[in-house]
Amino acid sequence: MEQESELVTGEAVVLDVRAAKLASRGLAMMLDVALQLIALIVAMLVLSQVAVFGDEALALTLFLVTLVLIMVGYPVICETLSRGRTLGKMALGLRVVRTDGGPVRFRHALVRGLAGFFIDFWALGMLGVVAVVTSLLSPNGRRVGDYLAGTLVIRERMPAARTPYVGMPPQLAYWASQLDLTRLPNDLALAVRQYLGRTSELRPEAAEALGYGLAQQVAAAIGAPVPPGVPSWAYLSAVLAERRQRDQAKLQPAVQYGPPAVQSYPQPTAPAPVAQPQPPTEPAPENPFAPPG
Repeated sequence: MEQESELVTGEAVVLDVRAAKLASRGLAMMLDVALQLIALIVAMLVLSQVAVFGDEALALTLFLVTLVLIMVGYPVICETLSRGRTLGKMALGLRVVRTDGGPVRFRHALVRGLAGFFIDFWALGMLGVVAVVTSLLSPNGRRVGDYLAGTLVIRERMPAARTPYVGMPPQLAYWASQLDLTRLPNDLALAVRQYLGRTSELRPEAAEALGYGLAQQVAAAIGAPVPPGVPSWAYLSAVLAERRQRDQAKLQPAVQYGPPAVQSYPQPTAPAPVAQPQPPTEPAPENPFAPPG
């Protein structure tokens, strides 16, 4: 079960995210553990060949080192290189982030990996009991390693939020075309758009109160009070629709004006000379003195 949460960045920007809870995190953990167990089995088969030759102490030492590398190094390396994702988290669409919304670094991944091995899951975690209890008690599903590292696991694959279409009330079209909207702040316009998109999700009294407050802020910004008898939502819709129409008009390619192009006409050419008829030529008289044949 996931729920929406809010992260506040260092610049005081509020981010709406969906924190991953126990179900999705547990499935991702099972996939990671399966991969780790496969790696451990392969390592044991290789190290067993070392013990066959009689050096059991070396084989035990190598096994302990391999165990730590697989159980601690695997999540630390994966989360460091992929900015908060292991193979299991990739499959489930999860990512580890800082509580301010930023990407995790090596120190965060290392603290999470060590706490996961020694506290949450294996050494003292009684096979994950500590992690399960802590996650159930946390509003954002965080385990001990998340609290120590200052991290949070969120869902990346969320349905795309639909941008609500704000239409122009026909009765306010001419009135809105006369407004000066250059002083309307972008953050206030965004708040109005979000309000209009979630009006149906609010209780009527809450929607009316919130709409009235936003209408008063917009009226103070643009210097145009709400016309008498016009609801707050219609006033806000008219302002946003007119603002969108003007922004779209600015994006249209400008018409190029300039002197008309000079049209060239083909120059007249002299007529071809007419061939004069030649008088017919008569055959030359035969030479009577020419020798025969």
